[in-house]
Amino acid sequence: MLTTTTRRYTKVARARSEERTRADLLDAAERAFFSASWDTTTLADIAAEAGTTKQTLLRHFGSRDGLVQAGYERAIARISEQRMAAPTDDIAGAVDNLLDHYHEVGEQALMLSAALGADAMAEFAEAGRRFHHDWVDHAFGAWLSGCKPRERKQLRGALIALCDVQVWAILSRDLGYPRAQVRATLITAITRLLGEERP
Repeated sequence: MLTTTTRRYTKVARARSEERTRADLLDAAERAFFSASWDTTTLADIAAEAGTTKQTLLRHFGSRDGLVQAGYERAIARISEQRMAAPTDDIAGAVDNLLDHYHEVGEQALMLSAALGADAMAEFAEAGRRFHHDWVDHAFGAWLSGCKPRERKQLRGALIALCDVQVWAILSRDLGYPRAQVRATLITAITRLLGEERP
């Protein structure tokens, strides 16, 4: 006869196993999504890579679109936690936060930007842009808040552009700058834009 403690342990173990399976499925989907094979990868392929079945995948996510949506939501939560830890009164600290992010997922962000043909991808890319704008407001809001509306709009636009993944790609990829030089370039540009004084 199962005791209350045994039943509780079994329930907790089952829930943890389900969480691991869900995470494994999302990891496998993410690898497929950012590979050349996403369009030809089936749900059965993703499930097999995660060590489970298509039926289990469908039980967790319902459909391919559901899987993509869940993966996107997980990625945004992870990115938000990292990006919104940026300091709000330190240009160098904000740049370090930005470069940590681009070092981890910059190539994936560039791939997502290039996938604007699909409606779902366009929606995700637009949400990513909105998040980037919010990050600029978070990291540099102390400087922007003291500006007149027209000046604020111009400065905010310039900061959004300077901190965009495409600028990171130009500096690191096209110009071949090492991270330290990318960092120094961005700090110099942002500091000159905002002025030498702290907010």
